[in-house]
Amino acid sequence: MNNTMQNTKVLKTPDEIAKRQGLWIGIVCLVALYAVLFALDNFMKPSKTTLMLIPVLKKGAIYSLLCVSMNLLNGFTGLFSLGQAGFMLIGAYAYSIFSIPAEQHASVYQYFDGGAIQFSIPQIFSNALGVNAGSFLGAIVCIIIAGLVAAVFAALIGIPVLRLKSDYLAIATLGFAEIIRAIFQWNGLGRITNGSNLLRKYTAFSDMKIQIGEISYKIGTIFPFLIAMICIIIIILLINSSYGRAFKAIRDDEVAAEAMGINLFKHKMLAFVISSFFAGVGGALLAMFQTTVQASAFMSAMTYEILLIVVIGGIGSVSGSCIAAFLYIACSEWWLRFLDSGSVGNVQVSFFRDGFRKVVFSVVIMIIVLFFSRGIMGNKELSFSGLIRKINKRKAAKLAAAEAGGTAK
Repeated sequence: MNNTMQNTKVLKTPDEIAKRQGLWIGIVCLVALYAVLFALDNFMKPSKTTLMLIPVLKKGAIYSLLCVSMNLLNGFTGLFSLGQAGFMLIGAYAYSIFSIPAEQHASVYQYFDGGAIQFSIPQIFSNALGVNAGSFLGAIVCIIIAGLVAAVFAALIGIPVLRLKSDYLAIATLGFAEIIRAIFQWNGLGRITNGSNLLRKYTAFSDMKIQIGEISYKIGTIFPFLIAMICIIIIILLINSSYGRAFKAIRDDEVAAEAMGINLFKHKMLAFVISSFFAGVGGALLAMFQTTVQASAFMSAMTYEILLIVVIGGIGSVSGSCIAAFLYIACSEWWLRFLDSGSVGNVQVSFFRDGFRKVVFSVVIMIIVLFFSRGIMGNKELSFSGLIRKINKRKAAKLAAAEAGGTAK
């Protein structure tokens, strides 16, 4: 009897086996990815390819997080918000303000008496733990602060705004983003935001290093991937939780969701605040990537760009948003650049000139939207366990067909 019970405990369903295999394959792929990124930063000689590849990878990782955070709100909760650029701006400024070294405040805030905040969180950590560890931990703390500040603004704005629906919500959130951009350029807040001037000299990706023995290794490309991966995993866990199921219920039918006992305002507010938190984190990473921050750059076009990537990837698909983000950044900033150069290799093409890249890129996007009306992934997810299940089903179908053919003979 005991042996029978032990045997039944050991036996696992094909789905559980596929899930475990998929998990291990995912871990191996992640280790391989981070090994490649580490090699790019430290062992690969600079070339035309690496000089384009590294920025594309960094920006692709940042945009993946931004698109997934927007998809959480627009795709999984069904709230049509266009305030992403505003929350990114808040996150970028919060990160920059708290990470500018104290001795650089006089030069950065030269028109505002050195600014109101006279300390730097990464510098405080550096004094206690050393430059490399201090910059790394200090940057993470500043990124969390950036997300929290964006979340606080979202909570304050969400109280009146989330009473609205569809187009009215989109207009209200878009208006908020424009108002925030104007306020941050106001000289009255210059001692904090530096007015319409640039924020600079803060901790960037180039400062991200680890010390192993006496050798210092760069992790500037690994850092945005690491932060984006952690944030996206948290979002996936949220989507697959009871809260995530409530978000999807609200998206599908608000009346039915409310009838089932779901508090609409509470869950809408939760989705709005969490999405804004990760938008603030993405804004902080974008600030680290750009090395300077100015409010005028966070225009509504930035929100439209992220929304376009979400639509291309598939509304309601996390993996679709990630794939589309990397493809979009690679196409717009690398693969199609030859169209602006006037030649293909050594062959001169008369109508290739500055700006032609954007024309071709727009046509490519139109084709994708026309032929993939639900995006690249639709509402499906790409996973190793899913691929293993499909392979196993095909094998089982082939075996069943072979057995049926054998018995017929």
